[in-house]
Amino acid sequence: MQLKPINQQVVAVVGASSGVGRKTALEFAKKGASLVVSARNEAGLESLVNEISQMGGKAVAIPADVSVFEQVQAIADKAIEQYGRLDTWVHCAAVALYATFDQTTPEEFKRVIDVNLMGQVYGAMAALPHLKREGRGSLIHISSVEAKRSFPFHSAYGASKHGIDGFLEALRVELMHDKLPINVTNVMPASINTPLFDKARTKLGVKPQGAPPFYSPQAVADAILYVAEHPTRDIVVGDVGQMMALTERLSPQLMDAFMLQVGFKAQKTNQPKSEDAPDNLVEPISGFDKVEGDFNNKTVPSLSTWWDTHPMAKWSAAIVALGAVVFGIIATGAFKNGGQI
Repeated sequence: MQLKPINQQVVAVVGASSGVGRKTALEFAKKGASLVVSARNEAGLESLVNEISQMGGKAVAIPADVSVFEQVQAIADKAIEQYGRLDTWVHCAAVALYATFDQTTPEEFKRVIDVNLMGQVYGAMAALPHLKREGRGSLIHISSVEAKRSFPFHSAYGASKHGIDGFLEALRVELMHDKLPINVTNVMPASINTPLFDKARTKLGVKPQGAPPFYSPQAVADAILYVAEHPTRDIVVGDVGQMMALTERLSPQLMDAFMLQVGFKAQKTNQPKSEDAPDNLVEPISGFDKVEGDFNNKTVPSLSTWWDTHPMAKWSAAIVALGAVVFGIIATGAFKNGGQI
């Protein structure tokens, strides 16, 4: 499957006003892509388009609530209207609710599913006809490591992320069956330092956080831009996320024990926050139109993500390591034979 270079792509970034989506849009613009950016927050989109224009990039904005299919469809239509085609769809939009299951109302659970899961479904439905017409392209869906392992306080959020993984698996195989060269990637970040936690609804009595350590939005953006040019099935961003996904696959009971030990306390800050504090579960809130959140002091590099997005370096290191092992075996044999190889 051959994908276009980024500087030849028309890219839609959904959920672009802050966090990972904003950083991703900026990185695509730096590399010469033509962009359609979308989110509910019009002020955030306006500031993003201005920032892209100042760096010499091309972007148009269209506000949309991803829980409404017609509004999501309008994003794809805007790409066709503005640029004549669509090559890559990047879906980042998400909301978060921190509450135990018995504290969660039916309306809250449904809203999380409508935005986080149905929004992603609508994105694929809106983009796919245009990718088929182009004969190639990418659907890049940003879920979470919780697509593989849910956290406490996240019954709705975890359900939505598991749902993304499930529908992408079916869609991917259907496209393969029809011999359509369309890349379908599930990008699964661990805890990322974005404003998500400022905007989340919480019933914990304090401001929530992701389970540390945090990784930078740049790490996720790097992964997204990599898979936009290199077909990839899944990619987990964050070393701890990769370890969690592997442990869950090998021993779910071990992950249960880990969550019981640290999963509750690790998601709470010491900063009081009322259940009545403003959140973006239903409506957008202002003041968070930025890439990074408040956890710079807990942010670490993601070495595994760098390896995953630099395969030549990874294979070179593997060859060097293999060569060292082979040399060691030969040298050991020579020593045993009195120095004769």
